[in-house]
Amino acid sequence: MFRKRLIKQTTFFLAGSLLFPYLTQIYPPLDLDLMLVFFGVLFFIALGIAVILDRRARKHQEIEILKRVYAGFIPLPWILGFAIFLNGKLDSATKPVYVSERVEGKFLMKGLVRGTRRLVVQSWRPGQKVERVPVDPDDFERFHLGDQIEVAVEPGVLEFRGSTVFIARASPFSDRVSKRAGRWAARESAVP
Repeated sequence: MFRKRLIKQTTFFLAGSLLFPYLTQIYPPLDLDLMLVFFGVLFFIALGIAVILDRRARKHQEIEILKRVYAGFIPLPWILGFAIFLNGKLDSATKPVYVSERVEGKFLMKGLVRGTRRLVVQSWRPGQKVERVPVDPDDFERFHLGDQIEVAVEPGVLEFRGSTVFIARASPFSDRVSKRAGRWAARESAVP
């Protein structure tokens, strides 16, 4: 009886754990890397507790406290995933703050579902050296090292620290980017 329930709970937990990385890529927050590391630690702690629960149940040892701790981990992937999704989905892009930065590096990690592409720029936040700005494939290919870009900072609805959606576009201060981007840069700079 206990084992069937443990398998159902673990299946629900694993389904949420598989969905979590996908949801974070739809509206990627600024501190996504730290969030994924935090979630990875939670994931392995929860799986470790599930294994210990199974072993202790087979030996007919006390498991009541561990069952309650494990039950607290089960909805976490779903809650965290939908919180990050809603943070970006319900965000109002009416008053973005534009920050002009120079591309100092690029990061590409291919994935099974969606890879991650980041432009590395100097940080405008205190206490941070660089920011890894998530961009779409077109922006990743268009911008190169040394290019000046504008980053639109849009605070998320749930106000996670650094939970911000970014949009990279050519800065009107950069001749090099404007020449490379061509008509797109001219069209974007004409928009008020």
